[in-house]
Amino acid sequence: MTDRTELKEKFWKALSGSPFVFLQLDSEPDNAVPMTAQLDKDANSTIWFFTTRDHTLAKGGPATATFAGKDHKMFARFSGTLTEETSSDRLDKQWSTIVEAWFPGGKDDPNLLMLRMDLGQAEIWNSDLGFIDNARMLLGFDVRKEAREEHLETTL
Repeated sequence: MTDRTELKEKFWKALSGSPFVFLQLDSEPDNAVPMTAQLDKDANSTIWFFTTRDHTLAKGGPATATFAGKDHKMFARFSGTLTEETSSDRLDKQWSTIVEAWFPGGKDDPNLLMLRMDLGQAEIWNSDLGFIDNARMLLGFDVRKEAREEHLETTL
């Protein structure tokens, strides 16, 4: 069994290794889009996204992101509130050549919008049950109890 703190740490590590989520405004759940989460190891309960002022997400407000780790050993759904990030220091910190490839107008493009997501509730699932439980599963043994122990409802 993974403890709560360890499971949250595994989630952040998995998101850092593959920072791609489906993000939607809660008011428009049919408009979920893939986005790249901009992380900061020193930020507490916050992630950022770059988009444009004419994008659906530009409205901001309550939002939900879903995540699947690149190795499919970690899954999560988390909620928060999207608002415009106005700090030029934060923009400089999160800007990269990869971001610039998507926004060739650069940091001064008037249509560029940086959104901050202040995180709230989350559900995290660790599907890496380990060697013994995976072997038990392959042999047809019930591993539902072990899987439940790798699930966490928490605040990020």
